[in-house]
Amino acid sequence: MDLVAASASLLAVVMLVVYLSILRQEDGEPALWAVAALVLGAAASGYGAVRRAPRRRPALVAAGLVLLVLGVLAILSIGLPIVVAGVLCLVAAVRG
Repeated sequence: MDLVAASASLLAVVMLVVYLSILRQEDGEPALWAVAALVLGAAASGYGAVRRAPRRRPALVAAGLVLLVLGVLAILSIGLPIVVAGVLCLVAAVRG
């Protein structure tokens, strides 16, 4: 188990919960594309946490890029931890 990739997955799930709870408190509607990006990033990094998983690196790179883009778009609110999750995915992909 790759703890760096697993940490990225956990962080993405936590940020999804934070995002949904903030919107619920503000009576807002979540952006479907943002929820999908967080779910995709969490799932792909969770898959990439298994060291023997086939196509692990491409999954981690995809998760890292999705999370980085989403984090940059949301940088003025909840984006920083999402950027961190993206960087963790890319670090895990480079480390192999």
